[in-house]
Amino acid sequence: MTSSDDVRQAPGGTAGASPEEIEPIGAEQRWRLVLGLDAQGRRTPLSRQQAGMDQALRTLYDEEARSALQGRRARGGLGESSPRVARWLGDIRTYFPTRVVQVMQVDALERFGLTSMLLEPEVLEMVEPDIHLAATLASLSQAVPEQSKATARAVVAKVARQVEERLADNLQQAVRGALDRATRTSRPALADINWGRTITANLKNYVPELGTVIPERIIGYGRRHRGIQREFTICLDQSGSMATSVVYASILAAVMSTIRSLRTTLVAYDTAVIDLTPLLTDPVDVIFGTQLGGGTDTTPALEYCQQTITRPADSVLILISDLYDAHPERMLERLAQVEASGTQVVVLLALSDDGAPFYNHDVAKRLAQMGIPAFGCTPDAFPELLAAAVQGDDLAHWADKQAAHAN
Repeated sequence: MTSSDDVRQAPGGTAGASPEEIEPIGAEQRWRLVLGLDAQGRRTPLSRQQAGMDQALRTLYDEEARSALQGRRARGGLGESSPRVARWLGDIRTYFPTRVVQVMQVDALERFGLTSMLLEPEVLEMVEPDIHLAATLASLSQAVPEQSKATARAVVAKVARQVEERLADNLQQAVRGALDRATRTSRPALADINWGRTITANLKNYVPELGTVIPERIIGYGRRHRGIQREFTICLDQSGSMATSVVYASILAAVMSTIRSLRTTLVAYDTAVIDLTPLLTDPVDVIFGTQLGGGTDTTPALEYCQQTITRPADSVLILISDLYDAHPERMLERLAQVEASGTQVVVLLALSDDGAPFYNHDVAKRLAQMGIPAFGCTPDAFPELLAAAVQGDDLAHWADKQAAHAN
């Protein structure tokens, strides 16, 4: 098993916002943030960033706001409030420096009831772990007390096993079948003829009188299994809003890494870049290797991913992001360069059970104009997506068919 110390990381990565990213706060605003409410009915003006800081502080330290965040607690855990807790954990990493984030995370463990939950010996019997709870625990991994870390990993491991049991067989069968079909042969059996490619290759031989094409060249699917046939690079936005996507992507990438015909690379990023590929032997290590929350700068991650791709023509880059980026123009320019190199590019706006992403519509529209498909995907549809990518199908058309089927 590879430890998290083996993960390659760009220098200077931190868990929270850097001092230069936090705007100066005046004395009046500072007291407003400390006290929580304006004294004597005055309304102290707050900037947009300061208002976000105020909301994050109120969520943790104001009883009424915290109750609203948690909602109705499930027996032994956070239940349906987990996604909101995960988003809050992302917010504090955006608004506060590392040392403050660490203090708030420790307080959150106690105030959200996670410390007592993790310290109970029968926690696994009491809690029904789900993907949101796994994301929350991963977000709080640096703040979990030493005596509770084994329990936290056990909870996440249980979620990972559930997802693998549900998806692993379908993913492996879909990808291996697609690799079989993607290898062309010029003398296929009737059942192995690739009719779409055969017709396209012989359009010059169309005979109007017969209303058909006379094929000179028949293209089929082969059955080769030698060496690496495709490279998949997953570039994973680990901002707070992507918590569920991060957990699912980590588990699915671990499954992909077991398919010998694939070369799978997993790179996560916020404002720093971390290569999680060495941890793919254990999805729990991958999940705890992420640092959910913080800012988002996609371009350095794309640049790193491009350097890891050895055969662009046989490669697929999957960017999993809500596209809320600090430098969207740079990101779009880099994606265009990756695609121009011959690599197939697809953007997943979310990898979640509902498949209904919250994302930057303007940037997604720009991607569509560039011919790069961008859509939300459920984990159950992910194997079919990979198969379509292996076969070189039109992924935008594939996504449209999925949406029509869901409706």
